[in-house]
Amino acid sequence: MDLSRRLAAVARDLRRQHHDPDKVLAAITESAVVNVPAAEYASITTVLQGKFVYSAALSGDVAAACDSLQEQLGEGPCLESAIEQRTIRIDDMDADTRWPRFADEASALGVKSMICFQLYVEGYNFGALNLHSSRVHAFGVDAESIGSLFAAHAAIAFSTAREEQQIRAALTSRDIIGQAKGMLMERYKLGAQEAFALLSKLSQETNTKLADIADRVVADAETNAKA
Repeated sequence: MDLSRRLAAVARDLRRQHHDPDKVLAAITESAVVNVPAAEYASITTVLQGKFVYSAALSGDVAAACDSLQEQLGEGPCLESAIEQRTIRIDDMDADTRWPRFADEASALGVKSMICFQLYVEGYNFGALNLHSSRVHAFGVDAESIGSLFAAHAAIAFSTAREEQQIRAALTSRDIIGQAKGMLMERYKLGAQEAFALLSKLSQETNTKLADIADRVVADAETNAKA
């Protein structure tokens, strides 16, 4: 299968999962192993607030172990790729001197080559797509080229899914706040602005999100109606 067909197949898979960011990430890692030459395992490593490491998606226990190592050690190619926004390749884990502690332990796990692609940046949150192989010099020019295009394509799909999820959450919050306002207006004979001010005041006093306060108002009203 040529590169254009590979990317088209990946695009179709990602579109099927576009409504759920977690499923998008899972599809990315699974497709990467299939489509990038020599890739045996894959992971998407996220670095939250510039320091908290989290494996957002995994394909294979070895990938999970490598992410865990970098979290424990605070060093490694995935972290640097995510934060520094560049592609990093390790051709021979036993000969690499950039992250000696990580290299020793990753080699012991059977990982001999890695390639990491910066995936996305959102404020102080970063992500990298990481591919692993049990062979030295596994990732050549073709693998790097295909992986780079794949990562860029996947990043767009993931970003779209996140945006759609945020929009749906915002619309849901707006609806529940509107319901709560209507209930307060009817119960206490308030105007729309007064009802919203009451919700805002409760939110501030209890240090609770406005949508959560509104949800409680609606839930209480429904409970009382059934009593």
